Amino acid sequence: MDWTLTGNFYEGKSVSERRADCFAFPPFGSVVVQVPNLEDIKLVAKNAGLDDLSVAGVEPLIEARLAIEDRKRRGLHAGMHFTYGNPERATDPSQLFDGARSILVALRSYKASSFESFDLWNAKTEVSSGGPEGLVASYVSSDEYGMLREGLMKVASYLESFGARAEVVMDDNRLADRAIAAKAGLGWLGRNTMLLHPELGSWTVIGSVVTDMPLEEESKKLPDGCGTCRRCSVDCPTGAIDEFGVLDANRCLAWLLQAKGIFPRQYRAALGNRLYGCDDCQVLCPVNDTAIEGSRAAVPREDKVDIVALLDASDEDLMDQYGHWYIPRRRPEYLRRNALVVLGNSQSGDSPEVERVLANCLASPHALVRSHAVWAVLRLGKRHLIGPNEIRTLTENDDEGLVRAELEEWGILADPVSP
Repeated sequence: MDWTLTGNFYEGKSVSERRADCFAFPPFGSVVVQVPNLEDIKLVAKNAGLDDLSVAGVEPLIEARLAIEDRKRRGLHAGMHFTYGNPERATDPSQLFDGARSILVALRSYKASSFESFDLWNAKTEVSSGGPEGLVASYVSSDEYGMLREGLMKVASYLESFGARAEVVMDDNRLADRAIAAKAGLGWLGRNTMLLHPELGSWTVIGSVVTDMPLEEESKKLPDGCGTCRRCSVDCPTGAIDEFGVLDANRCLAWLLQAKGIFPRQYRAALGNRLYGCDDCQVLCPVNDTAIEGSRAAVPREDKVDIVALLDASDEDLMDQYGHWYIPRRRPEYLRRNALVVLGNSQSGDSPEVERVLANCLASPHALVRSHAVWAVLRLGKRHLIGPNEIRTLTENDDEGLVRAELEEWGILADPVSP
């Protein structure tokens, strides 16, 4: 469709006429604009490494807002901010910028770059069987978000070449990405809370381009395809999925690895060898059994991490290597916290290197690290590393009582000289 708009499009029109025109023509002022064909936009997206794209309107996502507010009210967000910080804004795409008319939602599959790591996850294994190595969730084992942003920028540039305003929105608290993707007809929201695309499964990252160009919303929401399947719910290692499509973040390993404070004792054994993220509810999903691979591989990163090397590294080296992860407060002691839980779950207690690094962590200046080192030491049967002198040192500079609480949990403060 061609728009031949010369001069001021609104010149000489009444307010009511201008309002009516807002639903028929894009208010691009004096620019001559041609609205591109949606299939051409999809071709641009495909050539840019995006695996599917659809259009949604910018009307408020009422159902999503009510769901977010309900979970927040019930405390299921576990202090998580993200879209819980401002549910009204996150579910109203029209607030992304004044004059927003359409939103193009795109998916990028990461199955191709992460397929080899699928078999490494074992939702029922409490103890790592591969030594002191930590597993990394598939979506960060390659630079998927970098590739997603690159593809979305090319789509935005294409729209801008027609005189439109276009803004990339991805991994952004201002937009509930799974809800807008479902509205665009790119999949249904499954029992495991993930967006399930009929062909790509849930192995996707989601991003959008919001624009003032009026594009027809092409798709309707897909019906639920989970049916009576409960595999993700039944086999979740911590039982975090009780209700359909409702996640209790207080029990979700992926969130607990990113949350502040201590890692909850009751879920440490269940963490197994997961260092960052948890893919279990995706690995278990039958829809993913037949999911096709993405069109373009991303730059590979780590899918396994040497735990001893991580604990030996300096803070600067840790942030250089893992700074692309979500790390609470950007403090590397949280990486060490998670690594110590993985180490405690390993079967590496006889290794001299493991004993050495545990002793170093017991002497850490951070009480958070020392408290988790105590747990790992005792979990691996290395009680001899915590003698009377070590106990005195451990409990110094422990303002929050983290180390003392861990020692008391093991009954050590009551009997500090026992072997």
